Amino acid sequence: MSQDRKKFEDFKFSKQLLNAIEECGYDSPTPIQEKGIPAAQSGQDVIGIAQTGTGKTAAFLLPLFQKLKYAQGNVPRALIIAPAKELAIQINEVAQDLSKYTDLRIVCLYGGIGATDQIKQINNGVDIIVATPGRLMDLYRRENLDLRQVKTLILDEADRLMDMGFMPQLRQLQEKMPQKKQNLLFSATFHSVVERLSEEFLDFPKRIEIAPQSSVVSNIEQLYIEVPNFKTKVNVLEYLLEKAEFEKVIVFINSKSTATSLTKYLNRKTESEVRVLHSNKSQNARINAIKDFEENIVNVLVTTDVSSRGIDVKGVSHVINFELPFQYESYVHRIGRTGRADKSGVAISFCNQAEVMHLKKIEGLIKEEVSQLGFPEGVKVEQTPKQETIDIERVIDTLKRKADPTFAGAFHEKKKKYPSKKTNKRR
Repeated sequence: MSQDRKKFEDFKFSKQLLNAIEECGYDSPTPIQEKGIPAAQSGQDVIGIAQTGTGKTAAFLLPLFQKLKYAQGNVPRALIIAPAKELAIQINEVAQDLSKYTDLRIVCLYGGIGATDQIKQINNGVDIIVATPGRLMDLYRRENLDLRQVKTLILDEADRLMDMGFMPQLRQLQEKMPQKKQNLLFSATFHSVVERLSEEFLDFPKRIEIAPQSSVVSNIEQLYIEVPNFKTKVNVLEYLLEKAEFEKVIVFINSKSTATSLTKYLNRKTESEVRVLHSNKSQNARINAIKDFEENIVNVLVTTDVSSRGIDVKGVSHVINFELPFQYESYVHRIGRTGRADKSGVAISFCNQAEVMHLKKIEGLIKEEVSQLGFPEGVKVEQTPKQETIDIERVIDTLKRKADPTFAGAFHEKKKKYPSKKTNKRR
C-alpha cells in the first residue's frame, strides 16, 4: 500500500461512523471509496463506475450518513433505488451495519411481500429509504410516501435500472422530488446509451471511473470449457462438484424452471448441499437460501440473473456459468460474485458451439481473453438431440448474419424453383 493512500479518518467521519467502519472490518478505503467519498461530500452530482465487489455501496452510504447526521422529522431525506429485491436488501444490510451507532432510521421497500409492515415503518418516521422502483411507486400512489423533502437521490446499478425499463417510473419519481438535490449514480457498467439517459438526472456530474467500463477485477481467473450440449454440461458440473476443490459455488443458469430441475438433480446425484434461487421463489425462501449459503449450511447455489448483482457473500470460491447470459454485461456482474474484498476467485463458463461465439463478444466487451480448459477426462459426452442441434445452429447463423449481413446461413429460405401448384379459382 502506498504511503499516500487515504485512511477513513481522513474523510473527517464522526466517531460513530469510524467505530462502525472498524467493526465491519474495513481496513482502508478502496479506490472507488477513496475518490467517490470526497466527490459525494462536496455536494456535487456523481457518476461512479467501478467493478462489482469493490465497495461502491459504502462509497455512497458513508458520505450520506455524514450528511444526514441524525434522525430528523418524519419523512425521508434520502432515497436509494436499486433494480432488484436482493440488491435492495443487501444495501439495507450494509446501511444498518454502518449506521449502527447513529439514530438514523432506514426503511427497505421491495415487492414480493405484503406492504403493511413497510407502511408501518414509514409512518413511524424515516430518514433514508432503500427501495425497488415498483414498490416505491406503489406506495407513493397509495399516498403512503412523501418525497418532497428528499435532498439526496442515489441510483445503484443505474445501467440495470434503465435497461430493465424503469425509466418511466424514475421520471415520475423525479417529478415528485425537489429539483434541487444531489444525485449519485453508481454501477459496474455504464455504456453510452445509459450515459445519455443519465443526463436527465445529473447536473454537471463529476465522473469517477476506477477501471475501464465493463472490466473485471484482476483477481478473478476466467476460464471456459467447450461442452457440446446441455446433458453433457450436467455431467461436467456433477464431475466438478464431486472432484474439484470447490469451497462455495454459485451456478448461473438462464431459465427458472431449468434452475429448479438442475438443483433437484444435483441434490439426488451429488454429496453437495444445493439450494435454488430465482424470482418465482417466495421472498422468505430467497432470503433463507442466501442465509444458508452465507452460513455454509449449503455450499452450492443455483440461480438465475436475479442474483448476479444482489448477492454479496464472502468466500465464494467459484462462479460457474452453466449457460452464458443473454446480456453480455451480466457476465461481469455474475463473475463478480467471486473475487470480492481482494480475495481470489475462479469463474468457469460452459460453452457450446454457439456460446463460444458469444464468449468472443464478451471478451471484446471486457477487453480480456478467457482461457480454455480441457474437457475433463472420464466425463461422458452425450449425443446432442436433434432439436438442440437445430437451436445451436440457428444461433450461430444469427451471430454470423450480424457480423456479415450478406451471410445466407444454413436456415436461409431458398427461393422456390417452381410456381405454386395452387390454381386460381374462377370468381
